[in-house]
Amino acid sequence: MSFALSEPSELLFYVNGRKVHGVRKVQEQILGPILRNFPASFKSTQKMSTSQVRLTGTKYGCGGGGCGACTVMISRYDPWTKKIRHYSANACLLSICSLFGAAVTTVEGIGNTKTRIHPVQERIAKCHGTQCGFCSPGMVMSLYSLLRNIPKPSMDQLMEALGGNLCRCTGYRPIVDACKTFCKATDCCQSKENGTCCLDQEESELLDSELGNRTCEKLFQEEEFLPLDPTQEFIFPPELMNRAEKQPKRTRVFYGERITWISPVTLGGLLEVKAKYPDAPIVMGNTTVGPDMKFKGIFHPVIISPDGIAELNVVNYLDNGLTIGAGCSLAQLKDILTDVVLDLPVEKTQTYQALLKHLRTLAGSQIRNVASLGGNIISRHSTSDLNPLLAVGNCTLNLASKDGKRQIPLNDQFLMRAQSSDLKPEEILVSVNIPYSKKWEFVSAFRQAPRQQNALAFVVSGMRVLFEEDTNIIKDISIFYGGIGSTTVCAKKLCQKLTGRAWNEEMLGGACRSVLDEVFLPASAPGGMVEYKRSLIVSFLFKFYLEVLQNLKMMNPSLCPCLPAEYGSVLEDFHCKHYETVLRYQKVDTKQFPQDPIGRPIMHQSGIKHATGEAIYCDDMPAHDQELFLAFVTSSRPHAKIVSIDTSEALKLPGVIDVLIGKDLQGVNSFCEFPENEEILATDEVFGVGQLVCAVIADSDVKAKRAAGLVKIEYSDLKPLILTIEDAIQHNSFFEPERKIDYGDVDEAFKTVDQILEGEIHIGGQEHFYMETQSVLVVPYGEDKEMDVYVSTQHSKLAQDIVASVLKVPSNKIMCHVKRVGGAFGGKTFKTGIMAAITAFAANK
Repeated sequence: MSFALSEPSELLFYVNGRKVHGVRKVQEQILGPILRNFPASFKSTQKMSTSQVRLTGTKYGCGGGGCGACTVMISRYDPWTKKIRHYSANACLLSICSLFGAAVTTVEGIGNTKTRIHPVQERIAKCHGTQCGFCSPGMVMSLYSLLRNIPKPSMDQLMEALGGNLCRCTGYRPIVDACKTFCKATDCCQSKENGTCCLDQEESELLDSELGNRTCEKLFQEEEFLPLDPTQEFIFPPELMNRAEKQPKRTRVFYGERITWISPVTLGGLLEVKAKYPDAPIVMGNTTVGPDMKFKGIFHPVIISPDGIAELNVVNYLDNGLTIGAGCSLAQLKDILTDVVLDLPVEKTQTYQALLKHLRTLAGSQIRNVASLGGNIISRHSTSDLNPLLAVGNCTLNLASKDGKRQIPLNDQFLMRAQSSDLKPEEILVSVNIPYSKKWEFVSAFRQAPRQQNALAFVVSGMRVLFEEDTNIIKDISIFYGGIGSTTVCAKKLCQKLTGRAWNEEMLGGACRSVLDEVFLPASAPGGMVEYKRSLIVSFLFKFYLEVLQNLKMMNPSLCPCLPAEYGSVLEDFHCKHYETVLRYQKVDTKQFPQDPIGRPIMHQSGIKHATGEAIYCDDMPAHDQELFLAFVTSSRPHAKIVSIDTSEALKLPGVIDVLIGKDLQGVNSFCEFPENEEILATDEVFGVGQLVCAVIADSDVKAKRAAGLVKIEYSDLKPLILTIEDAIQHNSFFEPERKIDYGDVDEAFKTVDQILEGEIHIGGQEHFYMETQSVLVVPYGEDKEMDVYVSTQHSKLAQDIVASVLKVPSNKIMCHVKRVGGAFGGKTFKTGIMAAITAFAANK
């Protein structure tokens, strides 16, 4: 039987209760940008183009599923279990082709100021949980998705739901305070008979002494909040339910400008498609392929996305372990393993408990809800949290192709992509066998990351040891590290040396000395922090030794000595405690005028609009007639001469209008307040990675970004002169003019003071960002070079001046608008003016 592509399928899904269908050719693949053009209202029977959507409450932040600003809720009906599943997801990664038969709910869909606001939106706003407001719609949707499944969540469930959402300015306390109003009763002593809290009692004495008998003000009044009524939420569209029950098992095909999306609905159909397109990736949650295509420029003309294939979602309980379908999401895997750990004896669940430890912190809930077990395994990222554990657990992979089925071990050879132990191009991963652990076998999981949740690990590790029965003699041991190189690394030689030895301090000392020789990390390793990573390699091994020692002691006290008391803290996992905070505010004096806001807990003026998604940021403004888009090409070198700039390939791309380079700005390529030699667009020399070199203008942002990647810049590298503060001092390189505040005669004062304290402090670089990316909209009036400039900036006057300078017009010809800024922290002062000037120059041209 040969496979042939069918006619284009008709796309069908719902957005906020409204039907979107009839779309046969998909112009835009990802849901997030599509939503931003969704109309506020339209007839439910109208056939919608995916370029007609306009729902700007779903924000576009990082674009890679890391910040949660674009969170939406996806609802699906499962015809096998007859249940509807609601889950949060990142719109910036979801392909609309994968949404066939799903219902999408955005922040606009749950409430707005024109009809009614939802209790979640109200409480986020009234509990002072917004500041810049850019992250608020994502926070609202993460909490809303949780409440659709669990109307009275626990604090643990609440914190897990918010784990994939970042906030850069409000601070999480008021956001969590708002969310806590939905939680069921806590274990705090407030729930006891007397209804008083020990923290209140402890704090009250101090507060009474400070405030006397005056009463204290609350930040918000819970009794004023709208009640949560689950009966008032959107119902799942009956049409989608009926289709899921009755639709024929037919492969769906969607065509785009460059990509063909194929969704097989049976295992046989999937194997046929994979045989025809062996190089096509299989996509489930798009959490690996999506970022690779977006940020690394990897292109796939055909994408295969299985939908509802039973064999890929199987869960079988066997005598020797579990078989879990490769299509199971990481959230589903977590639920499955949680149930298994509760049902089975502890000695059988060592591997499962280690996996659960990492599943609780792996990415955020939005990623875990869509990312699949199979995708995590096949991608084989060096920083994968699960692969080291699956490898030490002796897992096997069940593969299938048109030619038949086979099994391969998930071992170091597979993780290194050795040809003899890898999948063939036409094969797919159907399921994974995860064996039970044995008595006298112990498995541990370790990871160290910038933060506990939603962050890639610096180093991750899985370790397993099996002892001869009732002894401390090592029968078998396996140690894997991730984050060290390009692949997950197995310390195979070390494990061979340790086999047969007793589990004692002598063994530990030899292991710690040998492990760094085998798990080698060169000084030039990608990502840096080499010494820190080396210390983590040894530290994890030490912690594993102590954990196993403690377990051996519990099973047979005679096998090993008692642990020294000072080692106790090493064995404790980092637990995120839910502290009960006590906040007291002095009540406003009754004599204070009602109009006087000082001391009153007043809600942010835009708080409700932040929470409903109605607050308009620069990128949310409606499109203008003949609107074009600009994307920058930046330097990839720290210090280099620009030999040539080749824009020919970029200009050949359909939809590309022009490419601006520094020579186009001749005579206006600098500004009086710039540091010496700094240009708006670099012409002959670049002085840092990320410096603006040229700008591509096209009729869509997708085409502009794609064309920017086609611009070829040839460099001649120069030696960087200044890399540290010490280098700057040596070369007398300082920002001028020198800015300082003097009061009186400073030199004379230093001669007469009692003490002079002096010294140095060294601070490394920081990874700092704001939620809303740099955004500018320039609209020419059409006469005398007058322009409206809408820009997300902290320094509108400077932006106005730079634009006026580049266009050679008086400043009063440039009207600079700043409604609100989605976070800035100093990053939107100077550079926003430069970007606004280039955008204005392009608009004028």
